[in-house]
Amino acid sequence: MNGLLLPLLLLLVSHAFVIAAAAASGNETAGMKVMLQKNHSKMSTFLIFGDSTVDPGNNNYIATFSKSNFPPYGKDFLNHCPTGRFTNGKLVTDFIAGYVGIKETVPPYLDPTLSIEDLKSGVSFASGGSGYDPVTAGLSSVIPLQQQLDYFREYKARIQQAIGKERANSLIKNAAFLISCGTNDYVVNYFSTPLRQYTYSLPQYQQLVLKLVRKFILGLAAEGAQRIVVVGLPPMGCLPIVITLNSKDAFNNRHCIEKFSSAARNYNLELQKLLHTLRRPNLELLYADIYTPLDDMITTPSKYGYTNINSGCCGTGLLEGGILCNPNTFTCPDDSKYVFWDSVHPTQATYYNLFKALRPTVDAFLN
Repeated sequence: MNGLLLPLLLLLVSHAFVIAAAAASGNETAGMKVMLQKNHSKMSTFLIFGDSTVDPGNNNYIATFSKSNFPPYGKDFLNHCPTGRFTNGKLVTDFIAGYVGIKETVPPYLDPTLSIEDLKSGVSFASGGSGYDPVTAGLSSVIPLQQQLDYFREYKARIQQAIGKERANSLIKNAAFLISCGTNDYVVNYFSTPLRQYTYSLPQYQQLVLKLVRKFILGLAAEGAQRIVVVGLPPMGCLPIVITLNSKDAFNNRHCIEKFSSAARNYNLELQKLLHTLRRPNLELLYADIYTPLDDMITTPSKYGYTNINSGCCGTGLLEGGILCNPNTFTCPDDSKYVFWDSVHPTQATYYNLFKALRPTVDAFLN
């Protein structure tokens, strides 16, 4: 990759996809309708860790360029409000929370206005630009996973002080945890900077990331987590920003970059093996496959009603993301026809189609 493009890539900050669910509010994208479930007795709260596709605005409260709290982000959100979510509407974790009847949207933990009731029903500790590798978070000055775990410990202490230790422990025991991370580790960190490539081959870096996944899961378990969904990687080579920066003719011949997607497939296989070894009677771990359904949307777009699969709705869709997708940037007339909202993140329509594919995983976690 051209070294002159590296600062631009770091500015855009690529992020991982997550397990998706359908819109459950009054401003749904047309045609997106799902049956709401009543709040399941086993799911007391929803606690989320990871990167930009599960960050509802934590980055608003830290000193980083990785922000999206301005239009056109949020144009299809409640009251058309940009909140720091890196998409045109709700995040997938908002949709999951609505689907199971927990709450309509999941707020960022760092929001100073949150009440105890807000905290009790679920928050996200995620930070756009983060990764399992602490070096990844450092590249864009965002919240690393270890600090997100520290925030969770702080969260527990606040809940215990408010409702008592016994009730707080019960809340955590019956909580649903979701972790979505890893794409930044590969796209932004390993493939785009020399820091890790000098030290690790690609297989060695994969093992490093998996070691950090294991450490984070066990860290959550030590704090009382018993039910955790861990999201795999998407076909990273199909992200518009990856195509643009790694193609010989990115304007006229846009195809997924195989070495990125191959790395994702290999990682996902090893992640599933890791989760199998970590399962025990008091630790339920589910793997969320988002590679397969997203790949199907890209290879057979007409089945889903898409007309654009390799560029984003915002601007040219080739490079825009974060501050390059701003109030002065034009957007496409119908984002439901696009797989991607900007050059990195999916549209609400894509989240809905992922949910239809992954609904069995969501329901299995609830039952």
